[in-house]
Amino acid sequence: MRQLDLDLAEKSYPIYIGRDLISKPELFSKHVNGKQVMVVSDTTVAPLYLEKVKSLFVNYTVAEVILSDGEQYKTLETVNTIFDALLENHFDRSCTLVALGGGVVGDMTGFAAASYQRGVNFIQIPTTLLSQVDSSVGGKTGVNHALGKNMIGSFYQPKCVVIDIDTLDTLDDRQFSAGMAEVIKYGLLGNESFFNFINSNIERLMLKDKELLTDTIYQSCYDKADIVAQDEFELGNRALLNLGHTFGHAIENTLGYGVYLHGEAVAIGMLMAAELSHLEGYIDIKDIAKIKSILEKANLPTSFFGKITSSGFIEAMSVDKKVIGGSIRLVLLNSIGSAFICKNYSNKLLQQVIDNYCNIIN
Repeated sequence: MRQLDLDLAEKSYPIYIGRDLISKPELFSKHVNGKQVMVVSDTTVAPLYLEKVKSLFVNYTVAEVILSDGEQYKTLETVNTIFDALLENHFDRSCTLVALGGGVVGDMTGFAAASYQRGVNFIQIPTTLLSQVDSSVGGKTGVNHALGKNMIGSFYQPKCVVIDIDTLDTLDDRQFSAGMAEVIKYGLLGNESFFNFINSNIERLMLKDKELLTDTIYQSCYDKADIVAQDEFELGNRALLNLGHTFGHAIENTLGYGVYLHGEAVAIGMLMAAELSHLEGYIDIKDIAKIKSILEKANLPTSFFGKITSSGFIEAMSVDKKVIGGSIRLVLLNSIGSAFICKNYSNKLLQQVIDNYCNIIN
């Protein structure tokens, strides 16, 4: 097992990474407050791991909530089912929520924990690659709205994150590829050597080589933890983690949540950001080819299919957390391994990129 710590003063917490970790109750007991544990999972993950996770808490009162699986269920209505279960089981403010599943489960469980009785403990057990390298780390919680993705939520940190590599054995190939988009993102935005490592080992990674995966997940979490420790509430450089996300969220919002997985939409968004970076004169055309190549090797889409007008795409981008004072902030690339937050891009060039993608024959 490997461990790294996210340094947030009194809110600091460990991230455990290794194999068969959901068989080790000692990892969890020191992070549980009180004697009541609510495990929140979904219809896909619960049949696989729920009973094993519940058995970690033999000396506790344990209850469960099973949510419908899918981004389209990441809503306030679904979160309310968690509140219903907490209240029906008379859970008090010393209880602990355990998120067992992917990013959707983690985000909603964290939001419920932040809100229930004005804040209770929670633990993350992410079971998808995307949630292991991204959404489980850093304390972003929340739900989607019909008009915008993740527009309702809070920053609320877990007590620990337990990343059991073995849960990836039951992850389907499409979901695994979606997680690789976020892994590639870390290389692009601030770690060229990591990008080169991924590029050199992409075939073995796609075969879920456990040793390589452990190193890759550790490095991804390390890079994210480093940024979050400096900027917990995204007032500055934490926005770099949104590389490709403003474009990607627009794809998800306009086509409908679930048509493209989050990581798939982010992959397309990163390529759109790279193309705008090239048009603005920051990166070479060869860099775009290199980025497109690694995305394709990870079996990720590099264009979207579906009816989106350019005006509709721009409108969706304008309803985004990165919009400040009516201005859409984008994360662009100076080079592979160096990203920056840009407000002074050319609207004409942005329109050109969007037009190119929206006009692809589908």
